[in-house]
Amino acid sequence: MNLEKQTLIEQRAYALWQREGRPHGRHEEHWHRAAREVEAEEEASVAKAPGSRRNSREGKVKSRSDSPKGRKKAKA
Repeated sequence: MNLEKQTLIEQRAYALWQREGRPHGRHEEHWHRAAREVEAEEEASVAKAPGSRRNSREGKVKSRSDSPKGRKKAKA
């Protein structure tokens, strides 16, 4: 884990601890929750990045109904 990410997790865990009234003995819970939040934010920012495969039309999987063969013909 790089130093910048570790610092971000430490700050987030500390903020969680303070917000919950500074409970004793829950440091690991706060650390893990902070790590999950930071990871989720990183993944979200990667997905939103221009040129990201997750954000591009090329990365979109078409459903069967999107193709002419997958469409049902309407009965008259």
